[in-house]
Amino acid sequence: MADPVFHLTRAADWEAALAAGEYRRSTLDRTLEEEGFIHCSTAAQLAGTFARFYRGVPEVVRLEIDPDRLGGVEVRWEGDPEAFPHVYGPLPVDAVVGVTPVGPDGP
Repeated sequence: MADPVFHLTRAADWEAALAAGEYRRSTLDRTLEEEGFIHCSTAAQLAGTFARFYRGVPEVVRLEIDPDRLGGVEVRWEGDPEAFPHVYGPLPVDAVVGVTPVGPDGP
C-alpha cells in the first residue's frame, strides 16, 4: 500500500457517500464540482487542517485513503510552500480503508 492520505469530513457526509458508492465533497461546505478536487492531508498535516477548518464542527470523521485503490483517480501534490494531496475525481468508498471519529480537540 502506498502511504495513505487523509480527509476530514462530517460523519453525515460520509454516510451519504456510503449510500451513493462514492464521496463527492471537497471540503467543508464545498463539493467536488465546485472546487475541482477533494482536499486531503498527510498524517502530519491533519492537526493544522482540523484547526483551520473543522474546529467546532460536530461529528467529524477522519477518512484514511489508500491511493492504490482509487481506480485511476489522480492524486496531485499541490500548494506552496507546503504541498497537500488533492484527489481529482470522485472518491470510491472502497478506497477508504479506515474511518475514525475525531474529537473536539482534533486528530
